Amino acid sequence: MTSALLDDLQWRQSIAQTTDRGELAEFLDSGSRSLYLGFDPTAPSLHIGNLVALTVLRRFQLAGHQPIALVGGATGLVGDPSGRNSERSLNDVAVVEEWVGKIRKQLEGFLDFSGKNPAIMANNLDWTKPVSAIEFLRDIGKHFSVNQMLSRESVSARLEAGGISYTEFSYQVLQAFDFLELSRRNNCLLQIGGSDQWGNIVAGVDLIRRVESKSAHALTIPLLAKADGTKFGKTAGGSIWLDSTMTTPYAFFQFFLNSDDRDVEQLLRTFSFKSHDELEALFDSLKTNPGAREAHRALAREVTSLIHGESTTAKVENAAKALFGQAEIRELDVETLESALSELPRTTIRKGEPIPTWVDLIAASGVVDSKSAARRVVKEGGAYLNNEKISGEDFAPSTSDLLHGRFMVLRKGKRDLASVELVS
Repeated sequence: MTSALLDDLQWRQSIAQTTDRGELAEFLDSGSRSLYLGFDPTAPSLHIGNLVALTVLRRFQLAGHQPIALVGGATGLVGDPSGRNSERSLNDVAVVEEWVGKIRKQLEGFLDFSGKNPAIMANNLDWTKPVSAIEFLRDIGKHFSVNQMLSRESVSARLEAGGISYTEFSYQVLQAFDFLELSRRNNCLLQIGGSDQWGNIVAGVDLIRRVESKSAHALTIPLLAKADGTKFGKTAGGSIWLDSTMTTPYAFFQFFLNSDDRDVEQLLRTFSFKSHDELEALFDSLKTNPGAREAHRALAREVTSLIHGESTTAKVENAAKALFGQAEIRELDVETLESALSELPRTTIRKGEPIPTWVDLIAASGVVDSKSAARRVVKEGGAYLNNEKISGEDFAPSTSDLLHGRFMVLRKGKRDLASVELVS
């Protein structure tokens, strides 16, 4: 029963708002239904904030429904005002087209596009571009009340913040047109999205009722925030992306592994596909043995595997162990090692020049404040090169110490790391 799906989403705290809950449950329980989730190409990759709603879309597919992943080739050219205090910079048409292709590829790896209820990929440019401005105003625009549009939270907030362009003001009409068009093409009568999309989604529900005389449904998902009040998915270095060239799999894994203890339970509810019983056991481990970090590791493994695959996840987990002396660092392949080291303080040495001492290298990396501080680390027995202890203050590595002929790993004590790279 799909009502069990809604109960599961409620347990996972993944429902912010819905249209009539009873009617929605009845609609879903009546058979396999189509639903859609939209993604605007505002960057060359999705980020883990997008993953919150995408995970819910996957849960619907696993429950027997047909997901439609819409990449907004048209709406991406306009800009959604939701959650913003100022106008979005408009990207070049060719750039948006390129980003559409990259995001489609990411979605293809997350949803199942074969089987009984295969996912469908859609691009709203396909039905928006052929429509003239006059046709759009006559056939779609006439169904919208300006008073009602002004009352939408995304618009009213922008008006209070200083104003909104006609371009972004019209965004909700374009998104409603998408819902109408998908209802016609795919009998899609449910749209899901982040809680900041409620007004845009309800606009589509109203449009379908007016034009098609059908009942459509909406479900929104809470936007995740960290326990410290900061935005989920943001770090000092920026967003955590799903593209491995923008956020390395190692950094992706470490983001979840290093989650605040207060956030781990909700992150598991949101992203894990484990059973309630399995998750409750992990929640208990957070309370009874937090030092073991069992829940953190389970979270990092599962989410990284979902995005980058189990093989890559095993490699990056082993890399983390190797950097701290719990596995053989020389056995790491160059790609995994480079990924892991890219997240560390770094210094370089030039090919053909003498390699500086360990003291010089660790000081140059910034892990210690000075060479005298580095010498104290050596004297106290806390200096390591590639996980091997350094005993002399004048020790200088040799080319044989370069991992894959390029890298060295410096460690101060148990946890402070830096990388050295040989450059031309």
